[in-house]
Amino acid sequence: MKSRDILIYLSIKHEGNWLQIYDALQNKEEIDIGVAEQIVAAMKSKAVTILDADYPKYLAKMPRAPFVLFYYGNLSLIDEYTNNLSVVGSRKYSSYGKTVTEDFVSKLAKNYNIVSGMAIGIDSIAHKTCIENGGNTIAVLGCGIDFCYPPSNKDLYKEIMENHLLISEYPGVTEPKPENFPIRNRIIAALSKATLLTEARNGSGSSITAGWALEYNRDILCVPNNIYSDSACNKWISEGAFLVEKVEDVFHFLGN
Repeated sequence: MKSRDILIYLSIKHEGNWLQIYDALQNKEEIDIGVAEQIVAAMKSKAVTILDADYPKYLAKMPRAPFVLFYYGNLSLIDEYTNNLSVVGSRKYSSYGKTVTEDFVSKLAKNYNIVSGMAIGIDSIAHKTCIENGGNTIAVLGCGIDFCYPPSNKDLYKEIMENHLLISEYPGVTEPKPENFPIRNRIIAALSKATLLTEARNGSGSSITAGWALEYNRDILCVPNNIYSDSACNKWISEGAFLVEKVEDVFHFLGN
């Protein structure tokens, strides 16, 4: 059994839990080769491991890089992170947040692959707007690659799977767990040249993604929000994130 297949088997067995996979490797966990081969062969999705030549080098260098990425679609979209822009925001969005996201993404999609988490709200708006404007989009799931979450995004899930890139470090039908989403956000940040927050609350998943972006030395761009709102965008701007008021500001900061 090849080393890459052992990684895939351990990722499936431990449901993508990085620490458990790491411990299994460190302790040389005993493996029934016959069982492992059957499990890997039954996998529906494609997979790229950290041992593979087509695993992006920039991703391999990140702390706790995923041992395996399960995916459907065009993996080459993550070849170079400078071609990607993360757009994230609130699940409970305002009309302002929706308008801003649609306006920015409709223009940014012509230059960047749009990365987000396929959550309800701003994430889904970013994916859909990108697709509607002829761009490529990447959805990073916080659940198993074969588990459509939220269920209301069934059509979006299928569209991204078939024509763009759907990716997760969680295998098969691993159910969504609250603790997996903040961990997943590190991948959203790492895959992109910058993270754009169009509308987000303090302490939200979007704010966590911005924190990961800062750790990976990526730019953080924020659209200013109402000063009377609970705005992570305004907080990040006050702490040094780039303030963007129009899409031209994004192109200026990113050098396009």
